[in-house]
Amino acid sequence: MANHVLLNNVDHKDLRIITTRSADFGDDIMFTQTFHHEFRNLQAHYPIFFRKGPEAGRYHAVAIFGFKEQENLFLGAKGWDAAYIPLTVERQPFLIGFQEQQDDGVSRRRPVVHVDLDSPRVSETDGVPVFLKHGGISDYLERINRVLHTIHEGFAADKGFIDALLELDLLESFTLDVDLDVRSRFRVAGFYTINEDRLGELGGEALAGLHAGGYLQPIYMALASLSNIGDLVERKKRRRAELQ
Repeated sequence: MANHVLLNNVDHKDLRIITTRSADFGDDIMFTQTFHHEFRNLQAHYPIFFRKGPEAGRYHAVAIFGFKEQENLFLGAKGWDAAYIPLTVERQPFLIGFQEQQDDGVSRRRPVVHVDLDSPRVSETDGVPVFLKHGGISDYLERINRVLHTIHEGFAADKGFIDALLELDLLESFTLDVDLDVRSRFRVAGFYTINEDRLGELGGEALAGLHAGGYLQPIYMALASLSNIGDLVERKKRRRAELQ
């Protein structure tokens, strides 16, 4: 059960955050949501797919870590085994909330930082301090503020990206059949990917429009990221062998 509250340096002056990467702290996740501005950093490590969210069937991008619920094949005894951790994972247990503020007599919703006090990462004895002794914000919180801002801006910009993919009919349902050995096979479904054949059939005007919107590069990054599926399968095989 989440307990999101507005972060402040009075009530939370002793707040610390455990940054260790472990299933004990909620990192045992199959995927996390991302946005097209992050694809360049993600594509070197994780497959990037798309899925329909609960909000009116809206599509969004995800980075995949495993093949089933609560499976993260990048988690090991030494923490997270990749050079880049997606921002929506790194920001935990913080999130963007909104607060009504007066601006020249006009009420506006402003983004503010919230923290989930029920997160297992929250502590007053262990981890990285959020505030300095006299109330200033720590280097860690400075980093989190930048991460949250990037996520907020990224999600806002992603609407145009997804709309462009749908308008050009570039998303297709994707099913992955994984063979670990002759006795162990399973199927991963419910995700979407970019239809590379359809992309190749686009005319110059459509491609120019994607390029002008800044969408062409992340499309190719998403396609390139599919080469990581093989690595994910190998991680699954190693994990399975360790448990036998």
